[in-house]
Amino acid sequence: MKRPLFVLTILYHLSLNFHQTNGLEHNDPTNGFIALPLNQSNFLIQRPYNVPQDTRYSFIHGVHKLWVYSTDKPHSITSKTRPRTEIHIHGYDYSSGVWQFEGHGYVPSGTSGVCIMQVFGASPNHATTLMLRVYNGSLTYYKDPVLVPNIYNRWFRLNVIHDVEASNVKVFIDGVFIHEAPGRGGTSHYFKCGVYAQNDDSYMMESRWKGIRVLKK
Repeated sequence: MKRPLFVLTILYHLSLNFHQTNGLEHNDPTNGFIALPLNQSNFLIQRPYNVPQDTRYSFIHGVHKLWVYSTDKPHSITSKTRPRTEIHIHGYDYSSGVWQFEGHGYVPSGTSGVCIMQVFGASPNHATTLMLRVYNGSLTYYKDPVLVPNIYNRWFRLNVIHDVEASNVKVFIDGVFIHEAPGRGGTSHYFKCGVYAQNDDSYMMESRWKGIRVLKK
């Protein structure tokens, strides 16, 4: 049985307060990982194929801002997928090992029915190993469960760790471990963030990112 949103909100804040009270926020999920070099050339911008990049993406004062409309075209003329404006982190595809995405994200109110981060690549029955979506202000693993209620209008630190051999993926928000999910197979993976329309999408979808890093063990 699904818990009401107000109950999830209380549980989330109790969990956050517990971790902070016990000092667990200092257990940095990047400990033991090595940060890999990244520059703007690693950020491949996928946006509706029929519009200029600067009408759906900006990079100002270290902040990547990505937005898309539900009526937009897909990212290529041959694609049958939904509208998106995403950063595909290029040059760090992987098929083994333990890899981590880190970024500080921001989702403005009104953005809904959208994937804001994904681990791309899976077995033939799936396209992705992980999707983090936003529905009506809640951050979710795919469509369910709710991981963080009330994610709107604030910066949050996101860490996603994918252990290929162990076949699992872990999600941390603001340094707190909040979810673990099984892997989905696949022979090649990479990280993406931005906005990718899903079911029940709002007319305009936007997310902002800064401090993006890729790390590995």
